[in-house]
Parts: sequence; C-alpha cells; structure tokens
Amino acid sequence: MVYLDIGLLGPFTASVDGVSIVPSAAKQRRLLALLAVGGGREMSMAAIAEELWEGCPPAGPSAAVQTYVKQLRQRIAAAVSRRTPCVDPKEVLSRGHSGYRLDMPDVRVDARVFERLVREGEQAIGRGEDRQGALLLSDALTLWRGQALSDVRSSGALRAEALRLDEVRLAAVQSRIDAELRLGQHAHLVSELTALTTLYPLQENLHAQFIVALYRSGRPSQALEAFRRLREASVRELGIEPSRRLQELHRWVLTGEPLLDAPSYTLTAF
Repeated sequence: MVYLDIGLLGPFTASVDGVSIVPSAAKQRRLLALLAVGGGREMSMAAIAEELWEGCPPAGPSAAVQTYVKQLRQRIAAAVSRRTPCVDPKEVLSRGHSGYRLDMPDVRVDARVFERLVREGEQAIGRGEDRQGALLLSDALTLWRGQALSDVRSSGALRAEALRLDEVRLAAVQSRIDAELRLGQHAHLVSELTALTTLYPLQENLHAQFIVALYRSGRPSQALEAFRRLREASVRELGIEPSRRLQELHRWVLTGEPLLDAPSYTLTAF
C-alpha cells in the first residue's frame, strides 16, 4: 500500500511513504498543488493553464504541462521505488479525458482532516457540548503550520482555496473562543485576543470577544479602550461607525450590564 500525505495548511507539502515529491521549480510545484487541491478529481488542461500562467498561457501549453507531468512522475517513481516498485507513477498521476489527476489508494490531506474536525466541533457546540466542541476545534487548529499554501505563488483555483481555508480557520477560532467564554475561560483568552485583534483590526466579532473577556477579567477600562481602537480603525479605514451590535456592547460595558457576567451569555445573542 502506498500512502500520499498532502499538506495545504501552511507551506505546501506532499510525500509518498514519507519521501517528499514536491519539486523546487515553481510551476511544477504549482501544478502538483493544484492536483492535490483537486482531491482526486481530474483538473482540465484549461484549468491547469489558467493556474500556471495566470490567464496568459504560451502557445501550445499542453507540451509544457506534459513536461511538468513527466518530471513529477519521475519524482513519484523515485519515492515509491524504495518500497513498492510495482506502483506505476502514471497511475498515481494519471491522464484523463481532458487533464490530469492525483489518484492514490490512500491519501491524507491535512485540510480535509481539519474541516472534518471543525464540523464535529460545531456539531458538538450545537448540541450544547461546549467543552467537547472547544477541544475538537482546538485539535483542528493545531494542524495549521502558517498561512494556507504560503510558499506557492497562486492565482485562480489555488488562491481561492487558500482564501477559503483561511476563512474556515478564522471562523473556527471564533467559535472556539465563544465556547471557551461560555465555559468561563475569559482570563486565559485575553492574551490570544490581544494578538488576534491586532492582526485583524477591523474584525468586529474578535473585538466583541476581546471586550467581553477584558470586562469579565475585571478590566472594564481596557474593554472600553479596545472599542475605541476598533472605532478609530473603522472610521479611518472604512468611513463607517462600528455596527449597532458593537455599540450596544460598548453601552453595556459603560453601564455594567449584568448579562455580560453571565456564563451562559453568548455573543451571538447580540
């Protein structure tokens, strides 16, 4: 049995039985990443050309793609020959009716594992199992090694997939923090939310979580300061005031609204 391990949640990795098959040449690496993102689906020659040449392919791109495929198959052959010489690289990176696909009997893609854990975590939270949900989401987030596909120059499908995964990651972080706030873990969240709100200065939900965590930690003045920074950034960068939701949260901090201290309070109630 041959095992293919693909990493999309950070610098791109792909290995066969522990041996890397990622080439150093940029276009070959982008082609392999595109096929990996395809998840066993055939990627058409048109989609490959769009990705590799960003909408401006050379005359006769098929010949160049065939050369890249040949070089990738050579790397696969070198990796599998150590343990399973009977495996044909042409079956691993196979030609279809209109393009190519990666086709191996046992494939692990970190992004798919991540999304499965996120779904299970969200389902647990939906059942009211905040502790289990937070643990599952934490397990999912530990799979990340940096920005998705951070070392692959991307456009088209690769860029879209990287942005999608980053959005799923951010949503998972916020869901986990919501669950941990309900579990009364506000004090240990302050440092993480300090970093996150600096990284995402216009992300209102993270700021709302930060304000609640600070308030519950006995730091209302810092909670008000967090709102002030968000407001300044929003007006400066977007030309708009924070949402009614954030303004109401600000008013609650000013008036010492008892609901802010309730363990069962959820930011989605706003």
